[in-house]
Amino acid sequence: MGKTYFFSDVHLGMNDDKAQQEREAKLLDFLAHVGENGDRLFIVGDLFDFWFEYKTVIPRGYTRVIGALSKLKELGKEVHYIAGNHDFWLGDYLTDELNIQLHFDELIYEINGKKFFLHHGDGIAKDDKGYRLLKRVLRNKTNIFLYRLLHPDLGIPLAKWVSSYSRNHNKFDVLDDSDYREEAQLRFGEGCDYAIFGHLHSPMMDEYDGKYYVNLGDWIEHFTYAVFDGEKLELLKWK
Repeated sequence: MGKTYFFSDVHLGMNDDKAQQEREAKLLDFLAHVGENGDRLFIVGDLFDFWFEYKTVIPRGYTRVIGALSKLKELGKEVHYIAGNHDFWLGDYLTDELNIQLHFDELIYEINGKKFFLHHGDGIAKDDKGYRLLKRVLRNKTNIFLYRLLHPDLGIPLAKWVSSYSRNHNKFDVLDDSDYREEAQLRFGEGCDYAIFGHLHSPMMDEYDGKYYVNLGDWIEHFTYAVFDGEKLELLKWK
């Protein structure tokens, strides 16, 4: 069987400088590699630093990446997108135009007899009660409809500013992933073999009695991803 790839937290659009162009170039190379070597790809949240769809308008600046994802589908690859806290306003554009499978919460997926629990990780921390309430508000269909009444030239810059504020406010200078590990242990007890998260921007992989807890890191500083060959999972750095 072909390989399965996992990555998260690229935050495309968070800046417009040379570093952004270099990050995008690395990502495009990685997606081409997936096309040559993989059967499926899981984007585990926050590919975009901000994404909001109007009925006939999507944010500009992502043409090359969207084209690379479209190429994967043309090659017959399976692509899954698990929404994160910066891109959960995904609509039907990626589904209708690219046939990407969207998941707005956790996903349990079996590959070659191994069961994977996949979750971006937002709202996992026990003290994140405020965000869990905000998440329900932001994903409310009525609120989304009302926000779309704003002209895109106003609505998109406003949402990008909020996204930037959220990212700067939630820096993980002191990393405590104990709640993530607790969630992983719970999933292991339910029969999952792997628990894979993003959100923390810190690559980690630890074994618990033959089962694995993974945080995918990011594509801002670490450029890490996981790959499953049908037998074992590795956490690697893209070079």
